[in-house]
Amino acid sequence: MNSRLNCDIQAVRPVATTKRTPRLGSSDRAASRVSTCDGHLQTSADILYSVGMATIIDSKLRPLLRKKSVIRTRDLARLGLPRTALEVPLADGVVSRLSHGVYDVTGYDVSEHHSLAQAAVRVPHGVVCLLSALVFHDLTTQSPHEVWLAIDRKARQPAEGFPPLHVVRFGGEALNSGSTIHQIDGVPVRITTPAKTVADCFKYRNKLGISVAVEALRDGWTKRRFTMDELWAMARVCRVHNVIRPYVESLA
Repeated sequence: MNSRLNCDIQAVRPVATTKRTPRLGSSDRAASRVSTCDGHLQTSADILYSVGMATIIDSKLRPLLRKKSVIRTRDLARLGLPRTALEVPLADGVVSRLSHGVYDVTGYDVSEHHSLAQAAVRVPHGVVCLLSALVFHDLTTQSPHEVWLAIDRKARQPAEGFPPLHVVRFGGEALNSGSTIHQIDGVPVRITTPAKTVADCFKYRNKLGISVAVEALRDGWTKRRFTMDELWAMARVCRVHNVIRPYVESLA
């Protein structure tokens, strides 16, 4: 009986089975390898893209930094470069920020009138005038710590920055007459002519002092920086021909 019971137990004992993992086909194995390498491929692509963009930016930015001593972000836009192109030069001290969107290029062999170039880039529609123009034309002993700049009466006030500006509002013919463009450190700078500068000084004699205007008149005439016809023309534009007449007569 015991032997029969043992046989019955053996008959109901479950039979152990072995699960086999299905074999992957060739296409499945290839897909597995690709998915495993996706992260490495993406990282390599990002690195190659970054290096390529850095090379493109450097090839366009470097000539600009050699050409100009002061640049604006709009200069980058003309070259198809993003504003972020200046992040590395800023960090390395290659450029320094003067005001919003305006940067000075360090290590540039600049002239004594570099502040005029900086002001011209900050305010492209401005005209260097009065004391700053006198210094440029060597017609004064004054040494202003600000750049005197004329802008239109309706123009927006320039943002704070470096160099500091002394803004004067001119209107109409007084702003558009009697100025020429000078290249200073690779930057076009609009400056009033010697004759216009003298006439402006007489117009603003209450602000500058009559002695500054008279000194500029005498130095300009002695150094032949203008003709009498040029002076009278600018005196009429500034409406100071009657004011300036006795000082002109004293030159004879």
